[in-house]
Amino acid sequence: MNMTESLRRSGEYEHAQENPYQGTQHASSPVDPEWPPPPAQPPAAAFPDGQPEQPHKKRGTRRGPVALLTAVAIVAAAVGGGTAFGIQELTGSDTVAASTGSTDVVPSSQKGTVSGVAQAVSPSIVEISATSAAGSSTGSGVIITSDGEIITNNHVVSGASSVKVTTNDGEQYTAEVVGTDSSKDLALIKLENASGLKAAPLGDSDAVQVGQQVVAIGSPEGLTGTVTSGIVSALDRDVTVSTDEGQQQQQQRRGGGWPFEFGGQEFNGDTGSSTTTYKAIQTDASLNPGNSGGALIDMNGNIIGINSAMYSSAESSAGAGSVGLGFAIPINTVKADLAKLRAGAAG
Repeated sequence: MNMTESLRRSGEYEHAQENPYQGTQHASSPVDPEWPPPPAQPPAAAFPDGQPEQPHKKRGTRRGPVALLTAVAIVAAAVGGGTAFGIQELTGSDTVAASTGSTDVVPSSQKGTVSGVAQAVSPSIVEISATSAAGSSTGSGVIITSDGEIITNNHVVSGASSVKVTTNDGEQYTAEVVGTDSSKDLALIKLENASGLKAAPLGDSDAVQVGQQVVAIGSPEGLTGTVTSGIVSALDRDVTVSTDEGQQQQQQRRGGGWPFEFGGQEFNGDTGSSTTTYKAIQTDASLNPGNSGGALIDMNGNIIGINSAMYSSAESSAGAGSVGLGFAIPINTVKADLAKLRAGAAG
């Protein structure tokens, strides 16, 4: 007796078959006389369109690439002193005319080199020539937007009736003062009819460490694009400066130092009755008159500070030079102040 006959005699299958349209047939169901049985067909009446309803298939969800947005952190700033030296403003005399976290803007082949930093960031540093009733002065600035927003020191443009800017490639622009903050010695200016400029990446000054290597770029004595290097010497140095515009203009008229106070002593003249104290990064990178408003940069090419002051010999402001004691306003202080400056604050 073969397998087919055995199954037919038993009158039932040993295994039930599942019909997707009529449910499961159990072992007690009658056996189709044909072997093997033909595929089960759904009743015609169950599907008016003549097509069986297909069971839904579970499909996975596909997602496209997600854009990652980086927010730039915002925070606060430092400076120091000594009795044998005076702090001088870095604005030159009237004989001179003008986006996270950290990014890596230096080419990998030049990573960690001063030349690599200079090549990457120099196009974002400008020379500023400001003219006021007190005379003219030269400083530096840092481009922060491609259409010509520039951060500089308040004492570079304070009281200016006209501001001219020269970019690294020699292009000259007229600029307007958008906003000032004398309490932090910061100012925002905007170039007229500018586009396609290279904006400098703003770093994180909270991550700066004593001893790390830095680069300074500015226009000391009108020497546009001058690059110097050094290290971070100290952090959180308190510096007291004058917020009185008349006091600032008197110092400019004398072609002399920017009045600062440290440790209860005044340097480079009377700071006056209206003062403010901010914190700065101390560096031994060479800074001279004209570096004010320029950039202090880490070795990845990120701006970590705005150079603002230097100690110099108190004997003669005309012959004063860098003695390796420079100070920069931390970039997180700048970022925290941007909204106020862009709103046109004056003070």
